[in-house]
Amino acid sequence: MPTNKLKIAILFGGRSAEHEVSVQSAKNVAAALDKDKYDLLLVGIDREGGWHFFADQQIFTQATLDPGVIKKGEGIAFLPTGKLPKVLLYEQGKYLPSPDVVFPVLHGPYGEDGAVQGFLKMLNLPVVGADVLGSAVGMDKEIMKRLLKEAGLPLGKFIVIKEGDHENISWFQVAKELGSPVFIKPANLGSSVGVSKVENEQQFQEALLLAFSYDLKVIVEEFIPGREIECAVLGNEQPRASLPGEIIPQRDFYSYEAKYLDQQGAVLKVPAELPDEVVKKVQTLAVKTFLTLQCNGMGRVDFFLKDSGEVLINEINTIPGFTQISMYPKLWEVSGLSYSALLDELIRLALERFSRLQQLQTKYN
Repeated sequence: MPTNKLKIAILFGGRSAEHEVSVQSAKNVAAALDKDKYDLLLVGIDREGGWHFFADQQIFTQATLDPGVIKKGEGIAFLPTGKLPKVLLYEQGKYLPSPDVVFPVLHGPYGEDGAVQGFLKMLNLPVVGADVLGSAVGMDKEIMKRLLKEAGLPLGKFIVIKEGDHENISWFQVAKELGSPVFIKPANLGSSVGVSKVENEQQFQEALLLAFSYDLKVIVEEFIPGREIECAVLGNEQPRASLPGEIIPQRDFYSYEAKYLDQQGAVLKVPAELPDEVVKKVQTLAVKTFLTLQCNGMGRVDFFLKDSGEVLINEINTIPGFTQISMYPKLWEVSGLSYSALLDELIRLALERFSRLQQLQTKYN
């Protein structure tokens, strides 16, 4: 029987080090989507990059316990065969209806960096969140910071070290330029994976080794004492910002474990206790960051608030977490938008942008 419900394809898992986080986020998204409005097409991506179809949300629980279970799903392929792609369960030789919208609940490389967005764009499918460009520059911390600096937006000092160059840079040089301690991170990874706080030569060498195991270049950032503030952004050409929230790490810094594994790893204050003028400053900078980096749909912008009242941009996350302890949905909920309504709006924004793109000329007359 025909249905007016939209078919939403949820992509989860992926090849990045944030595979497990993606599964947790997708589980919450799938549970919160209004089943009176949407039919779900669940597509798990295993650690090797294989795509698999699942008919039941039980896969999220199974994959949380054993990530390898994703490989046991039915093989699925999206084929660019014309205006709408064909969706093939190739082991059965069976076709499924094409989705109306794709929601990539993927974190890190191969999901948040523009790679899957480019593939879906070639398939002519609407995608929730940033397009290829916004995703790519949002993921690469070096390019992101250079663009923000060029736009005159406030951020801390940093240097970039590329693979092969690290032997020519000493801890003494880094400490002289940025002070001590510093944070060393892979340039193209999120969720605090591969991040180290460094205060001496031995830690410096160990941190570089760790960061280079995840990426071909790393970013070294000055330590900025102050409060960690986050602000959610929602929209396309005219985005709006949520009330800000505050992260109070209970560990040395806001690590991967504190974000996703240890519910006591950080205290989340939503909304943050801030003067009105600071709230406005954070919201203004969040929207400017979002627009400068050519983002659309959604983004979470992270800041440092110094004791002097100065606000510095840390980074943007173009596919923020949707786990039970994630800030992005919490920030919108306290700003008056429920989890379910937030997902409705993200899907609407994806369809709106897709419709506008479809009106562009593709022929030269």
